[in-house]
Amino acid sequence: MTTDNDTLVREFTSAFNTKDAAKLGAFLHPDVVFQNYGDAEVHGRDAVVQVWTGVFKTFAQVEFSTVNQAVNGDVVLAEQVHGLALPGGKLAPIMNLAVYEIKDGKIAAWRDYGNPQYALQLLQA
Repeated sequence: MTTDNDTLVREFTSAFNTKDAAKLGAFLHPDVVFQNYGDAEVHGRDAVVQVWTGVFKTFAQVEFSTVNQAVNGDVVLAEQVHGLALPGGKLAPIMNLAVYEIKDGKIAAWRDYGNPQYALQLLQA
């Protein structure tokens, strides 16, 4: 795995498209803290992987992509599209802003900011 923070986050984002939560764990610091806007913080790599295992079981399709990304040392800001589709539903292009803090070549803090009401509206369309 690379130590370049820009590439690290881009590869992490691409890993979501596999719907294999274990692959995400390789990018995460053991003490990672994940916060999805409006939800409680999740602490630790295993707990974050468990969250995404559940998410991947819920959605029939997952297609994440990066629109813009900026790196300042160990902080990466990424404008992303989280493409999600429920079983039998259309792929919903949900805009998201993610903030990553890198430590020892791994993601140690990860905060996702979006509009959950709008995401729900897109998913139900």
